[in-house]
Amino acid sequence: MREIVQSLEESRIREVANEGLGRSDVLKFWFGESDEVTPGFIREAAIASLQHGETFYAHNLGLPELRHAIAGYMHGLHPQVHTDAWFDRVAVTSGGVNGLMLAVQTLVDAGDEVVLVTPVWPNLVAQPRILGARVRTVPLVADAQGAWQLDMDVLLAAITPGTRLLVVNAPNNPTGWTLTRQEQATILAHCRSTGTWVLADEVYERLYYAGDTANGAAPSFLDVAEPEDRLIVTHSFSKSFLMTGWRLGWLVLPPALTHAVGKLIEFNTSCAPVFVQRGATVALQRTAEVTPGLVAHLHRCRDVLVPLLADVPGVSVATPRGGMYAFFRIEGHDDCLTLAKRLVREAGLGLAPGSAFGGEASGWLRWCFASQDVGRLDEGVKRLRGWLQA
Repeated sequence: MREIVQSLEESRIREVANEGLGRSDVLKFWFGESDEVTPGFIREAAIASLQHGETFYAHNLGLPELRHAIAGYMHGLHPQVHTDAWFDRVAVTSGGVNGLMLAVQTLVDAGDEVVLVTPVWPNLVAQPRILGARVRTVPLVADAQGAWQLDMDVLLAAITPGTRLLVVNAPNNPTGWTLTRQEQATILAHCRSTGTWVLADEVYERLYYAGDTANGAAPSFLDVAEPEDRLIVTHSFSKSFLMTGWRLGWLVLPPALTHAVGKLIEFNTSCAPVFVQRGATVALQRTAEVTPGLVAHLHRCRDVLVPLLADVPGVSVATPRGGMYAFFRIEGHDDCLTLAKRLVREAGLGLAPGSAFGGEASGWLRWCFASQDVGRLDEGVKRLRGWLQA
């Protein structure tokens, strides 16, 4: 076995979740998904596909119908690029995480330098390491109120002509940090000067609550980039369409890269299942029936949970501008992994430890507020408060 594979850390979130196995009394906010099922019309499209016998291989890059639907969806968010031009830049992947891995496999050789902004979902750090890259991290910094910020000067100094790839996740999991369009333009201009590729994980693009953009979505690198820029953007059906278990996503690529990524998909998964792609096609065709209502509900969940947490003595928490998480710390509780396990065992409250997302997030906890029943959030804070008082 390769040493890097043997040394991979197991998920600390699942380590905490294992503490609650078999317990129906635990309020579970540890995983990054809503507890609401996929809308019925999406499920019905997949069922119809199976009933029609669509159980065979598809094109490596995805069904043309789905790629056209993605192109139309992307044009709606980023109208400066024509719909037909988007089609040639889309590769359908077997989940957002598969898309991220494909992007890294496309760009990174063993020994290459990769810079990441952290804290971040641990898969993003592990993927280049699995390929033998040298990973450097640029940490966000939290202020006294719990809001995380990027020191742009530090990031730009870290990106040199020797940097092969920059990986940025914004809106960010777990902190809710977002980039401004000007910051994205600054980063992209610097990476052009150094010849560095940018991999932008924008799976939370639609889960944005600041209301300061024309389309309601978070600022995207695609709005400041040219088609041929060294930029790959990752998207997923998981968060904005309530399709986490379907394992489907897509990449937006420079046109010159699309065919090569299609070849790479052949050696990874060959293709995404046709019936899953049929469900996703309908999801995009009827986006207005899913995403706006979901985002409005998540906005409400955020605005219920964060003030409740802020009212708990010793808690520092800031209101996230995007994503689906409240990220907070509790004074006097620096060992977040032990704390998270104790909260499961002793309070029936399931949260993710911040240390799962990088050393700079040690002492923090992540609370996924994507709850169909907002009352669960209130009950969860009551359990946290009661446990702290006890």
